[in-house]
Amino acid sequence: MSVLTSPTTLWTREHLRALSIEPCHQIPLVDGKRLKHPLPGFDLWDLWPLQLADGTTAVVEGWTLWFVLSAPAGEDPEARHDFVRIRLMAARGGEWRDHGDALPDDLNPGSREWAGSALYDPETGAVTLYWTASGLRGEEPRTFIQRMFETTGALTGDASAFAVEDWSEPREIAGGPIPHYVLVTAAEGVPGMIKGFRDPAHFRDPADGADYLLFTGSLKGSASPWNGCIGLLRREGDSWAVLPPLLSADGLNNEQERPHIVFHAGRYYLFWSTQRKVFAPGEPNGPNGLYGMVAEHMEGPWLPLNGSGLVAGNPPEAPVQTYSWWVTQELTVHGFVDYPNSLKGNDHGDAAWRRAHFAGVPAPVFRLVLDGARAEIAA
Repeated sequence: MSVLTSPTTLWTREHLRALSIEPCHQIPLVDGKRLKHPLPGFDLWDLWPLQLADGTTAVVEGWTLWFVLSAPAGEDPEARHDFVRIRLMAARGGEWRDHGDALPDDLNPGSREWAGSALYDPETGAVTLYWTASGLRGEEPRTFIQRMFETTGALTGDASAFAVEDWSEPREIAGGPIPHYVLVTAAEGVPGMIKGFRDPAHFRDPADGADYLLFTGSLKGSASPWNGCIGLLRREGDSWAVLPPLLSADGLNNEQERPHIVFHAGRYYLFWSTQRKVFAPGEPNGPNGLYGMVAEHMEGPWLPLNGSGLVAGNPPEAPVQTYSWWVTQELTVHGFVDYPNSLKGNDHGDAAWRRAHFAGVPAPVFRLVLDGARAEIAA
């Protein structure tokens, strides 16, 4: 496995001190009572589109296809992470259709299927899925081990019954001892403080055609428990070369989740999600929201959008209403509704309260306007 060198951008307390939540950076209030559930009986959360290699969202027979984390709705929605599968769903004009589990029961090398990204080749019908295998197959109790894999299948069917069949044997991505990053082998974890080696997101650099994977990582050798980073891998033949982190929040923040890059108007826009509770105590922080940086070249330098990095945050009256956003090449932003109409979140101690208030559905979509280092929600 080759190891490459590149600069790492720092996300710092000085950036966060510049944070100002203007109306154009505030996600519209979501009314939980008006939400329509596309798959009753299931909790739905992190979602990502089937994309073409250049990042544009694939459209198949007039529908966009989405991979969505799902679990049967149990007594406590926070337990959903222990039973999660990836579903294949189709969307068009606000309508959703469910097409069942994306992967067969015995394919995943782990005990759960966590988030990733997906590519589509319209000429061959091939779908490549990058995802996180959490835990180990057959384990008991379940652990927080995290490994990343890729597999390729064939898209079949039509809008009435899409499916991906004939998945290849999963190939592990950057397994074994590697520099820069913590390999997550923990048996136990506390939400918000779990280390990261997950969320592989594909990006093809239009400048030279190089394929990258970004991922949620944790810095190896850090002296701080808040050692989050955005990891980076580059395709070298049949394997992935390990690069230093694209972004480091060492000492500031523990999780920069589901990072991904959008190429727009000749610039590279890096986005990630994070929560107020995973900032280090005593340090400047920001709301649960979508954050980002911009660069003229893949190797940087990367500058925080709007000076602080904040692109779009939940409103103060509903600080935990939505989370885990994905920005498409078309600049639409897709997340899920978490705990709307509430000041409390998943750390509230009453499971019955959480079940009564958790939404677990795709969030209303909003759009971004990007102009250099300025980013805001479209009016």
